Amino acid sequence: MNDQAKIERTIKIMLLLSGSFGYAIDEISKKFDISSRTVYRYIETFRNAGLVIEKNKNGYWRIEKNNSQYKELHDLLQFSEEESYILQKAIHSIDDNNALKSNLISKLYSLYDSGRIIDTIIKKENSETVSNLSKAITEKKQVKIIDYKSANSNTISTRILEPIKFTTNFVSIWCYEPEKRANKLFKTSRINKVEILEKHWEHENQHKPGYIDCFRISSDKKIPVKLELNMRARNLLIEEYPLSEKHISETKNHKYIFDSFVCNYLGIGRFALGLMDEITIISPTDFKDYLNKRIKNKVF
Repeated sequence: MNDQAKIERTIKIMLLLSGSFGYAIDEISKKFDISSRTVYRYIETFRNAGLVIEKNKNGYWRIEKNNSQYKELHDLLQFSEEESYILQKAIHSIDDNNALKSNLISKLYSLYDSGRIIDTIIKKENSETVSNLSKAITEKKQVKIIDYKSANSNTISTRILEPIKFTTNFVSIWCYEPEKRANKLFKTSRINKVEILEKHWEHENQHKPGYIDCFRISSDKKIPVKLELNMRARNLLIEEYPLSEKHISETKNHKYIFDSFVCNYLGIGRFALGLMDEITIISPTDFKDYLNKRIKNKVF
C-alpha cells in the first residue's frame, strides 16, 4: 500500500471513531480488511497525536468528544452534501497552474466520493436515536419508533420498521414498514424514541432504498424532467437548491436547460409556480398538467 492510500485509511478510521457510537476492534478490522493488531496500532497513533481514545464497558472504541482536538475536528468536518459540492466548485475555480489545487482536490475527494459525504457527525439531540437505529441495522433487527411526527399526514404515531440505510449525515433513514408493505424515508429528528426489538428482519428481500432528488424530495421513483430557464430562474434555482447546478447546461441567448429527474412534482412544482414567466417546461406533459391543476385550484 502506498503512502497516499495509508493516509486515506488513517483518516477514514479516525472519522469512524469520531462518531457518536463506538466500534469493536473486530468490526474495524473487517471494515478496512486489516488485522486487529493493525487496528490497535492506529489507536495508539491517534493517542500519540493527542486524541483521547476510550473503550466503553461493551468493548467499543471511540474518540472522546470533550477534548479540544475532537471539537476542532468536529467543526472542521461538519459538511452537508450541498456544502461539499459548493466547496468542490470553489476549488475547481482555482487556476490549474496552482500547485495547491490538485492537492486540495485529492484530499477532498478522498473523503467525499460519488456523492458520499462524511457520515460520522450527528446532532447531539439525535445521537441516541441514530445509535439505536445503526445498531438495529447491524444486527438486522426490527425497531419500534415511538411518537414519530409526520409532516405528510400531520400525525404522531408509533410504528414497527425494519431500518435499512441512512441518508447523508444521518438526516433521514430508509426503512421498510411491514404494515404498509412499503419502503419509506423517515427523518431522524422527528423520532422521539427508538426501541430495538428482539424480532429480526422478516422482509429483507423487499428492502429497497429510494432516491432523493435535488429538491430534497424522496421516493422510489425517478421522473425525468426537462426545463428551459432564463438567467434569473437559473440563478435562483442554484441558490435555493445547490445540487441542481450539476444538471444545468447553457444554451444560446443566456438560456439554460435543467435536465434531471425528480421523485415527484411537489418540490419542483413549488419552484416553477413561483417563476411561471421565466420557466418553459420542455417535458414531461404530466408536469404541465400538474401545474395547470394547481393553478386552476389556486394551490400555490
